[in-house]
Amino acid sequence: MTSGLWELVLEGIWVTVQLLFFSALLAGAMSFLVGIARTSRRWIVRFLAGFYTEVFRGTSALIMIFWVYFVLPLAFGWQLVPLWAGTLALGLTYGAYGSEIVRGALNAVDPAQREGGIALSFTPWQRMRLILLPQAVPEMIPSFCNLLIELLKGTALVSVMGMGDLTFSANLVRLALQQSAEVYTYVLLIYFAIAFLLTRLMRGLEKRLKAGIGKEPQSDKVARAQKRALTTGVGAGAGAAAGGGDS
Repeated sequence: MTSGLWELVLEGIWVTVQLLFFSALLAGAMSFLVGIARTSRRWIVRFLAGFYTEVFRGTSALIMIFWVYFVLPLAFGWQLVPLWAGTLALGLTYGAYGSEIVRGALNAVDPAQREGGIALSFTPWQRMRLILLPQAVPEMIPSFCNLLIELLKGTALVSVMGMGDLTFSANLVRLALQQSAEVYTYVLLIYFAIAFLLTRLMRGLEKRLKAGIGKEPQSDKVARAQKRALTTGVGAGAGAAAGGGDS
């Protein structure tokens, strides 16, 4: 490819990264806000949070992008630029999925922890901030990592608005070069590289958070257990061989 076409692809990568960043921020905020609301003791709060979750989880992200970009201007008389339309549609959609991750992790905390907070006369917000969230957040990270990767792939949908993201830019390059196989192979590799980097970052965050509460990721525990078992087995085998030699 010529330098001009590579520049077009790089601009598309930058747009995709911006969209991913802002959408992830919105989705994360909605995930915690709605997920915590779904554990509220007030039925109206749980109802509104559940309504949001069901609406955005039950609709297509592509149609939501169309609705935000094409229908909102007709209803309210103002037009969002493609970046913010994509951010709003993707952030609200994936935030609905994330809220279920938050709700499930909070409900999985040992009830004795809640009872301990009540015994200490903590307010509901203090119990949430000081007891529940510190234990629940590390358990959310693997699921949020998967959701973040899905959000990355979902950013390709904004190309329907003519937004110059990676997918849209790559399609322009394909039309210019008439080389579908080569161009789309590059795009696959670029998406994979971004996803791999996100996975490594989330993995590091998970280790840091679990270390803060005296835990470690399950895979590390398994690796340590296998190492101990192997070491014990080797030691036992050596001891048996030595015992056999003495006899």
